[in-house]
Amino acid sequence: MKGLAGVSVDRTDVLATGLRHDRTFMLVDPDGTFLSQRTVPAMAALRTEVLGDGEALRLSAAGADDLEVPVAYDGKRRDVSLFERWFGAGVVQDAAADEWFSERLGRPVALVRVTPEHERPGWGVHKGLTGFGDAHALLVTSLSSLDGLNERIVEAGADPIPMNRFRPNLIISGWPVAHTEDRVLRASVGGLELGYAARAIRCAVPTVDQATGEKRGPEPTRTLAKYRRQPDYGGGVSFGMKAAVLTPGVVTVGDEILVHDWLPEGTDPAPATR
Repeated sequence: MKGLAGVSVDRTDVLATGLRHDRTFMLVDPDGTFLSQRTVPAMAALRTEVLGDGEALRLSAAGADDLEVPVAYDGKRRDVSLFERWFGAGVVQDAAADEWFSERLGRPVALVRVTPEHERPGWGVHKGLTGFGDAHALLVTSLSSLDGLNERIVEAGADPIPMNRFRPNLIISGWPVAHTEDRVLRASVGGLELGYAARAIRCAVPTVDQATGEKRGPEPTRTLAKYRRQPDYGGGVSFGMKAAVLTPGVVTVGDEILVHDWLPEGTDPAPATR
């Protein structure tokens, strides 16, 4: 579910829109505007679990009773929007889920799912498709990038941060050079083939403690701003890369990543594609 606690898996199908079930659900305000940790950091402490073959969801949070609700794949629709750029429809879910989430977050919210006909293109070098993601199917990061960032954070006198602050879909180990993912134009992992879309420009979410749902700022944004400013993306700071799914497939923890094509050093054609 978009904006809620991340879920680690050892093996999963990757579909055209990303990992199976990833960001197929979303919470919205009464007017249909999406909610995220940008404005509601407490969402990070709410957890969901897909039950069976996807016929139900279990909702859980500290200090609250678990709730199991059925999943409606089709039925009543409502208008929803993302960033005032994408406007579409979501399938209305069980009213008990709306009440549970509203009570946890202290505001009226509603749960929706992507429609069966949902087809939303991304943007970038490889556009691909996405569900209720910000704009892309996958977010790819590397441990070497996190190590390089944390070295700088510690030198500045702050505590290192965990990778879950960035909420990646795929984490690559073994690359000796930080931010190698910036240059991956086309690669395969397990049965998946992915293609570079754009740099991942970071908002306020990495300043949120993913265990408690509380803002811990100013790191990592303060340190990233010192060496990861991206003038071609409006001056935002980047960490990780957004990717499109070129060929769906199964991915398992421990799969080798094979890079087939690289972007030339110092180049990034993505901004020109927006």
